[in-house]
Amino acid sequence: MPKRNMNEDDPLDDFDRREITLDGTTKVVYVAGAGPAVIVMTEMPGISPQVARFSRWVRDAGFTVYMPSLFGRDGAVPGAEEGRVVFQRACVSAEFRALAANESSPVTSWLRSLARLAHGECGGPGVGAIGMCFTGNFALTMMLEPAVLAPVLSQPSLSMDDPGGIEIAPGDLAAARQRLERDDLTVMAYRFEGDRFCKAQRFAAYAKALGDRFIGRVLPDSAANRTSLAPFFEQVVASPHSVVTAHLIDEAGQPTIAARDEILSFFAHRLAS
Repeated sequence: MPKRNMNEDDPLDDFDRREITLDGTTKVVYVAGAGPAVIVMTEMPGISPQVARFSRWVRDAGFTVYMPSLFGRDGAVPGAEEGRVVFQRACVSAEFRALAANESSPVTSWLRSLARLAHGECGGPGVGAIGMCFTGNFALTMMLEPAVLAPVLSQPSLSMDDPGGIEIAPGDLAAARQRLERDDLTVMAYRFEGDRFCKAQRFAAYAKALGDRFIGRVLPDSAANRTSLAPFFEQVVASPHSVVTAHLIDEAGQPTIAARDEILSFFAHRLAS
């Protein structure tokens, strides 16, 4: 994959921009690649050049990427003020449950339908899903869709007002745990040690709820990229946070690259025919 400037807006011109209507709601979804499907859910405040880079890595590993536009300007470098506005709008949107633990965001129903569609289009044993930051927990709720076999939670940040809260309804959590046990599946999760938005209490809550079906990886803060950050991450996030996107160091031997490679291997293992 050719190197791109992460400080310039990404035209996303190597993705097929589709308008997909599911459950009566239409969203733009960027699709690229061939092979089993992987749903890549963007972090706040939208599909940044770094999120697109991660999707290209997934594509180049042999998968069909479905990257839905959930908020923000697609392909834009995250600005501080614009990012704050996107974040505030998402917090009050009916699609999300940003400030409430023990509730599932309504948008996850649409995402489960997208997984079902993607599986039908791409075939294979099932679908992978990764959520990041604001969408981090969504991959767990998507386990209610039988097609989803490989869920990844990267710095899951909801609920915002409860460090130990899990953004999923109790009934959905119980159903996800039952499915993990029944189908012998696991949930992969990643965070930085000093993340202000995804703290140790949250991973402890996942471990308590899911037992050994939850595999949490905690990276040291020293492994985070701290240079040439977009204004939103420099000024608003202001801590190591985005494991495989903004705070990833794209150099061989880096812990964030090892995390990326482990995620790609997880998808390959679960979705291999």
